[in-house]
Amino acid sequence: MHPDGQGLALTATIRDAAKPLRSPADLDPLLERIGESRFVLLGEASHGTSEFYRWRTAITRRLVEERGFSFVAVEGDWPDCYRVNRFVKQLHESTESAEQVLHAFARWPTWMWANREVIELVEFLREHNSRHSWDRQVGFYGLDVYSLWESMAAVIDYLDRIDPAAAQQARRAYGCFDRFHGDAEEYARSTALTPTSCEPDVVKMLTALRANAPAYLEDGRDAYFAAEQNALVAIDAERYYRAMIRGGPSSWNVRDHHMVDTLNRLMAHHGPTAKAIVWEHNTHVGDARFTDMARDGMVNVGQLVRDEHGEEGVVIVGFATHRGSVIAAREWGAQMERMSVPPAREGSFEDLAHRSDAGDAFMLFGDELEKNPQAIEPLGHRAIGVVYRAKTEQWGNYVPTIVPYRYDVTMYIDETSAVDPLHMPVAVTGDEPETYPSGM
Repeated sequence: MHPDGQGLALTATIRDAAKPLRSPADLDPLLERIGESRFVLLGEASHGTSEFYRWRTAITRRLVEERGFSFVAVEGDWPDCYRVNRFVKQLHESTESAEQVLHAFARWPTWMWANREVIELVEFLREHNSRHSWDRQVGFYGLDVYSLWESMAAVIDYLDRIDPAAAQQARRAYGCFDRFHGDAEEYARSTALTPTSCEPDVVKMLTALRANAPAYLEDGRDAYFAAEQNALVAIDAERYYRAMIRGGPSSWNVRDHHMVDTLNRLMAHHGPTAKAIVWEHNTHVGDARFTDMARDGMVNVGQLVRDEHGEEGVVIVGFATHRGSVIAAREWGAQMERMSVPPAREGSFEDLAHRSDAGDAFMLFGDELEKNPQAIEPLGHRAIGVVYRAKTEQWGNYVPTIVPYRYDVTMYIDETSAVDPLHMPVAVTGDEPETYPSGM
């Protein structure tokens, strides 16, 4: 079926706004758009698509080398990502390779960061840092909130090294969680049945850590910062899991507020001239106000960063694809699979971009919106999470989106391929893809 009159107009607008995307040199107009902005948020339409990772790496390289960006902050857990940070800054003697460091990402879905595409980014950061003084080295950090047990263990490990008495205090405080044996959902369910929780214990531990900050800082500013961040993760993770069990938008909002709070802490830690690159799913970085998320009471990172830092310069880059393959799973916690991504739903942004014959391109809509106001109408925009279900592909994977407002720049790759995970095996399915935008 051919697109209707509105679809034809939107297709023409996409074609007119598109700039070719073939090599990193083609990114010049994007860097001009970024200018002196201090925040660049790079999305992805799925967590398992190779081209999204590779183009984000290409953009990151240019921002680091040409614009002096300070760090990369990703949709990953703080403890695992801080280990990568230590590797890229060569903070400890180690014979590990980038692959070995990334292979240590053990929390499902491992393929998000334990893949060969991320090795390229990590090796670039390490090589870049080897040529620069400490104050110009680029960090790698995790913004997410899932690592309740890992972050508590990291706080104890830190205190064991510098203040054994305080470490015992931490063990007693965090001992509130012991009976749940590392099962966050079991803990959350228990709080739904009784009015008690471990919240006072994790808050008490952060207070104690901060009370000793002057002494701990003498051991190293970065080490203390990481320990304090783990204590904050423990607080927000406890809140997140309690909210998750109750349902509704509150757990999503706890998570995205935590990610923005962490981003703000990192900016302060890196100083007044710091610049941040964020890697997260479109659903987090694309401004929620221009989707149906706002109707459901959800906020996200893109919206919050625009609100808080708009005057400092915020550029949001969304990603999209028409068809290809992806790494995902059929159920939460299931084995990863390499699945086919079918051609996009008719009338969706991806479908119109494909019909425009622009090929791989990025769109800076700019003046094109004035020529065609129809381009600011909502379109279906595909989102694939870590769980992908075939039966709901045409209904459950498309977020109504005003694309030119949700993002400042939209990167479109016509045909994409799955990432190359480090943790094998990967099941390859010839079935219809299972799709649903869950587990962003």
